Amino acid sequence: MSEVVLKDVHDGVALLTLNRPERLNAWTAEMEHAYFAMLEECAGDEEVRVIVVTGAGRGFCAGADMHELQAIGDGGVSDRAHENGDRRAQTYPLSIPKPIIAAINGACAGIGLVQALMCDLRFAAEDAKLTTAFARRGLIAEHGIAWMLPRLIGPARALDLLLSARVVLGREAQSLGLVNRSLPADRVVEETLQYARELVVNCSPASLATIKRQVYADLQRGLSDGLAEADRLMLRSFTGHDFVEGVNSFLERRDPRFEPLSA
Repeated sequence: MSEVVLKDVHDGVALLTLNRPERLNAWTAEMEHAYFAMLEECAGDEEVRVIVVTGAGRGFCAGADMHELQAIGDGGVSDRAHENGDRRAQTYPLSIPKPIIAAINGACAGIGLVQALMCDLRFAAEDAKLTTAFARRGLIAEHGIAWMLPRLIGPARALDLLLSARVVLGREAQSLGLVNRSLPADRVVEETLQYARELVVNCSPASLATIKRQVYADLQRGLSDGLAEADRLMLRSFTGHDFVEGVNSFLERRDPRFEPLSA
């Protein structure tokens, strides 16, 4: 596997690190292929229960690599990988049945911000710089960000960030609802890992997978349909091992022993 993305699995948490620190982890086709392939590996690995994504060095992902963008602009060509159906959609992380948490340790722009938004949770360094960037590059709201961003922070705030492409620091990003927490830069990765470990110890992998699927599906459902689906899933969960184990572990005051998510 390419070294542009590193993977380390420990205590049920897979840490994926975008690894082009000399370019602030600028996004390339090679990095995209490696990252999505590793997400797929993690989805099928029973040892992995939660995934954390961060960047090597000072940045999370400073957007698309300018050399690749320049090549597209100079050639006047579109993305052939998309045209040929060889490229996975940038929404691919939403289909992974395990929680994905972004530890935004530094610069996060353009497609880098898209990748952070496609994670289920985001913890950011207080001084991390986040920007949509697209309007200042002559581009549009790419890769589903126009769908995701308003659902996270509302249409008016989303339009502010998309139209102005202004830089938002981690502290403001938390106040906007763009990230869940802002933390001192030297603590963001460790605190994200600690949060992930708490999910590993305390939460049912099957429940996490079902809840993640419910949340994204319900964004496109009406209330009555969402309620009907929740009732159906709740009745099914009553017959599962994890429900019995969850109740027993609570009564016995011990950590639960939930079954791994089957590949």
